[in-house]
Amino acid sequence: MPDSPAIGVLALQGAYDIHADRLAELGATTRFVRTPDQLEGLDGLVIPGGESTTFLKHLERAGFYDVLNDFVHTKPTFGTCAGTILLAKDVTSPTQRSFAALDIEVERNAYGRQNESTIITEETTLPGGPMEMVFIRAPRITRVADGIDILATREGNPTLIRKGKLLAATFHPELSDDTRVHQLFLDMVRENSPQK
Repeated sequence: MPDSPAIGVLALQGAYDIHADRLAELGATTRFVRTPDQLEGLDGLVIPGGESTTFLKHLERAGFYDVLNDFVHTKPTFGTCAGTILLAKDVTSPTQRSFAALDIEVERNAYGRQNESTIITEETTLPGGPMEMVFIRAPRITRVADGIDILATREGNPTLIRKGKLLAATFHPELSDDTRVHQLFLDMVRENSPQK
């Protein structure tokens, strides 16, 4: 893999273009992913925010739920907000299908409706001090399995977690000027490269 990893951004809904801009600023080559064949040759993938049930409908209609499921179980993947829901093993309020790639439980829309969205600043284990976190109809991670690293929290609940080549945030790091979360993902992609 070259110094400029090829990162796909699932472009079915959500702020996928802003994710792509952030990653490009950090040196990645980005590609919008709207069909299964566009996953080919990617070093990593971002599943952005949006509405998780709508994501599932798009994926099933487009016929690439199974292809994407295989990808997230084998390649570096970063889920934000709805993306975190899709990566979770257990989803509540209400239950729904997911890729079950991360052994966590997620409660959908746990922090309230759109008009209850908020921006907070909290401590993180990432270097550089406290982190701004933008929450929009955000899910809450209510359980994490052993071996999952908790990198930031809100009111005691994890908001940024990592397990191996998977990264998940319940907030929207693409809506902040802080690029540390996207940089972490690119570092993870490079670590996962068989050519390093």
